[in-house]
Amino acid sequence: MQPGTGAPPREQRWEGDVGFFSKILEKLGFGGEAEAAPAVPQRPPAPAPAARPVSPVTEPAPPPPPAPVAVVDVVAQLERRAAANPQKLNWRTSIVDLLKLLEIDSSYGARKELAVELGCPAELMAESAKMNMWLHKTVLQRIADNGGNVPRDLLD
Repeated sequence: MQPGTGAPPREQRWEGDVGFFSKILEKLGFGGEAEAAPAVPQRPPAPAPAARPVSPVTEPAPPPPPAPVAVVDVVAQLERRAAANPQKLNWRTSIVDLLKLLEIDSSYGARKELAVELGCPAELMAESAKMNMWLHKTVLQRIADNGGNVPRDLLD
């Protein structure tokens, strides 16, 4: 529940968010065209309906089809960053390394802030290792929820 509202917690989304998680999405290219690729191929326009007799009243044009959701190639980006980084960082298993690759503060305080933002259970936040494991899985899942192509084995 959201504090003081009785409403269920809202899902983290890129649009309008300005929190810690939005920095992660921004670094990965969400919300921009630079690293995005269409998730679904463009469909050809629907055929025009059969000709009707011309009338003095014109019908409004149908709205344009919605733009396809962009998929961000998270793995390729992180692998590129890891190859270019002099440190041996394993973003696939470590939230600290993931944040370092994205050049985002990976301190305990920053990770705790991110954990609170994403709704980490209090019992997991009591132990750094448990919080980090939860945080890594949750961050990857939220990236996938926002259009990132995170491999299934990293989400399980």
